[in-house]
This record gives sequence, C-alpha cells and structure tokens, in this order.
Amino acid sequence: MTVASLKGTVKALEPRSAALPEMATAVLILDENRDVEYVNASAEALFAPVDPIGCTLAALFASSGATGGDDVFLTVDAGAEPAPIRLRLSDSLLLDCTLRALSGGGFVLSMDDVTTYVRNAELALRDGLTGLLNRKALRERLVERLSAASRTGESTAVFYIDLDRFKAVNDTLGHPIGDALLRKVAERLKSALREGDLAARIGGDEFAVIQSGAPQPAAAVALATRLVDLIGRAYAVDGHMLHIGASVGVAVAPNDGREPDALLKNADLALYRAKAEGRGCHRFFEPGMDERMQARRSMEIDLRRALALKQFEIAYQPQIDLTSNNITGFEALLRWRHPTRGIVSPGDFIPLAAEIGIIGAIGEWVLRTACMQAAGWPESLTIAVNIAPIQFRSGKLVEVVTAALALSELSAQRLEVEITEGALLEDTVDVLRTLSRLRDVGVSVSMDDFGTGYSSLAYLQMFPFDKIKIDQCFVRDMDAHADRRAITRAIIALASALGMRTVAEGVETEAELLCIRAAGCDEVQGFLTGRPMPAAAVTALLQSAHLALVA
Repeated sequence: MTVASLKGTVKALEPRSAALPEMATAVLILDENRDVEYVNASAEALFAPVDPIGCTLAALFASSGATGGDDVFLTVDAGAEPAPIRLRLSDSLLLDCTLRALSGGGFVLSMDDVTTYVRNAELALRDGLTGLLNRKALRERLVERLSAASRTGESTAVFYIDLDRFKAVNDTLGHPIGDALLRKVAERLKSALREGDLAARIGGDEFAVIQSGAPQPAAAVALATRLVDLIGRAYAVDGHMLHIGASVGVAVAPNDGREPDALLKNADLALYRAKAEGRGCHRFFEPGMDERMQARRSMEIDLRRALALKQFEIAYQPQIDLTSNNITGFEALLRWRHPTRGIVSPGDFIPLAAEIGIIGAIGEWVLRTACMQAAGWPESLTIAVNIAPIQFRSGKLVEVVTAALALSELSAQRLEVEITEGALLEDTVDVLRTLSRLRDVGVSVSMDDFGTGYSSLAYLQMFPFDKIKIDQCFVRDMDAHADRRAITRAIIALASALGMRTVAEGVETEAELLCIRAAGCDEVQGFLTGRPMPAAAVTALLQSAHLALVA
C-alpha cells in the first residue's frame, strides 16, 4: 500500500502522551505492524507535504527523498540496545533517529535535528581558505586508514607537498594574490587524486595527501610525478602570470611506519631531501634520512651560535693584473672555524645559513670586517665582497654598504660587490635598481661565476658591470680542452667589447695561466697566484716589493 493510497483514509490516532505534540524533537509512533499511527507537529513538518500516517518507515523515507534509514529496525530486531542512525533528508537536513520498542506494543521513533552540529564539526576539520582537510582532520583520517590497512594488509602512502617560490609571490604581490594562488593549487591538487584519496592543507604553503587502496610504490610514484608536474605549471591570477613549483616527500606504510606520527614524520624527512636536492622533485623516505636530519639540526644550532661566538673568519685571496703582475686587490672569502668540527666548508654551511635566514647577518659581518681590514692596505688595492641574493631582498643593502664604508673610512671606489646570476633571477628589476644605487655611491659591481647561469647575456645588456669573473669550470684544465679555451676567449672578447674587465677564477697550474694570458684576460685569481690567507698574511705579502709570476 502506497503513501498516496493511504493518505486521507487513515486518520491520526490519539497521542499516547499529552506532551508529545509540543515536543521539539520529532516523534513518530508505529503500531505492531510497523505502520505510522501518530506523528507530532515537529515530525509532520519534517516530512511535509507527505502525510506519514499509515505509511511504513521505508515508504515514508522513500517518498520524502530521505536516505540512510534502511537499518532503522536493525538494533530492535537484533534485541540490542537502541542506537541512533543518521538520516539525511532531501533538503540536506540531518537527523539522528533512535527507534525503541514500547512495552505495550508498537514502537516510538525519535528524530533529533543535528544539522548545525554536524556542519560545525565538519567546518572545524576544514581549512578555511581552500576547503581541504586541515592538519587535525588529516591525522584523524590517517588513523582510520592505517587501522583499516592493518586488517586488510593494504599499503597507505602519505605525501608532504611544499610549494617552491611561493613566499616570493606573497612578498611581492601581497597576501590576496597569494591566497588566490593557494586556492588554485588546492583545485589542481584535488584534480590529481582518485576517489577515496584525501587532500589537506597543513600550513601556509604546505599540503598533504593520503593515498590508500592502490598498488605501492607504483601508485605513489605516479601521483608524486603528477603533482610536481601539475602544480609546477603556470597560473593566471588577477592579471599576473605566476610560476611556482612543488617538492614532494613520500612515506608508505607499513614499511616506512605503522603509526600516524611516524609516517607523517618520515614523509616530512623525505620532503626535506627533495628540497635539499634542488626542489621541483619528489623523494621517498629512506631509513638514513632521520640520522642526517639530526646532523643537520646539530649543524643549524652550531651555526646560529657561530656569529655570537666569533667563530667566523675571513680569508683573502689576491687578484693579479696579468699586464703588470701586481696585486690589484683581494676577494674576501668566508671561513668557519668550528671548535670540534674544524674548518667547515662554505659549501656545507652557507646554503644552510641561507635556508634558516641568518645569511643576511653573516653577510653584513663579512662586509664590515672586510672594509675595516682593507682600509689598512695601500689605497691602490680593492676588496671584493660577495653579496647573497637574500641580502638584496632585505631592501636595505645600500644602507648596509654605506654604513660599512663610513665606519671603516674606506673609499667607495675600493669596494667591489660580487653578485651571481641567482640574485638577478629572483627579482631582476629591484636588484638592478639596487646595483645602480651602489654604482651611484661609487662602488664597483662584478658578475661572479659568469656562464654558469641561464641568461647572463641579457643581464650584461641590462647593467654595465665593471668586471666579469670567468667561472673556474671553464678555466680548469683548459690547456687540454679546446672547447674551454674557445668559451673563455669568447667571454673575454665579449667583455672587452662591452668595456668590462675579466678575471679568471681558479687558476691552479702554469699551463692554465699561459692559456688565460694568451686569451687576453685582464686578471687572475687562484691557488697558483695566491691561496686564501688570513689578514696578517696579507700584510706580510704586501711588504714584498714584487710578485714573481711565471711569464
């Protein structure tokens, strides 16, 4: 019998309690045949315009478009304690329904509206900007997935994703653009996932994914590769074309951890490896990563203390004019003398100092110290100081340089700042503006490691550098490599045509020096003509009347 046929033929029965009609909780009373014989006003409103009287619950739910009520009699039929089931009406209203058997026969079904409660609980587990799961929800879902996987034996992969170059977007274009970009990243992230995979935003530009029910590690490799490619494509945001990248760390349970916290930690370690190895790639967790991370943290602590404990030193390497064979100046090279590690290679600590944000302070110390020591040399000698890309981003580089000059009383014409293409790649316009201001002060500007970047020729056109330093990769063994000789001659000819001097770096053998001299280079720097030396050794060197060079 349908609801329609019952409608108008079955009248509502008298309530078994006088209070029922006024209850806010929706109540339905069913007879022994499980047909509805009474509804209070709250229940009537829920199912309007369907009239529940005389209907079975299955017919009532079906007629009103409700879902989730199939098991409403399950606990009663099993003789178990009543337990609520979740009913969803067609207008997305959520009801917790509890059916109880009455002692006098029949049943009573109470229905509590939990829509607001459930939605607030869902919102508490969502990231407000992207709508993805938040960190708390990610961990809860991972607990559930790992629990299920322990029973089924399936693998579960966790991905940690960090956006490359996002901070530059936020810093230069503002947070509204950055937020819009994060929303677009979230959409691309979701588009790469299968049904059942979960995505979360766990920090500013950090995301995570849970992948389960897929063959591992093949599925994780495929998804990680897809994420790096998809997120790395260009974005159009409010008239700006934005280019970022993604680094991905992956850990797969049970091999990389059976507990949620261990798995998340190992995915984070793998992400660190991906970032350390150039970014824009994915890496899987390996057991040795934890040990290396501990070593890195120890190095980080020591590095933060090194400046205060005066463990940094500057070594000075002479630059020689190939026409006069005289010293024209020195390059300041940073050294770290650790009390137990000994001399730490700049290649080991400078990238870390940049990553943890202290390279700016170290750079300022180098600049001040080098200017102070150079002020005591003959006035014909210059001092060259490397400037890290992050020092340009501080926006106060010119003020730092002029303060160092004023404190040391060193003439600006004796200071030479060296930059790499890395500084120009990140923010060309602002960097060139800063270089012009330094030039106005009287400071010389050199392009370091020339030829190892991407767009050096364009930069030579944009800014009139005073010197070009030829990277040692072109100088090393050039006497035995015709291609290196050809590249070196081309660089020297180009610089000469633009009115720039050239310095060959890393000259270590007499054969290399002969080649460099024959190519027409202006100056050389390397172990053959002078190893890096402490300030006291510079003074002794300058007291010699003539520097003998192999002609």
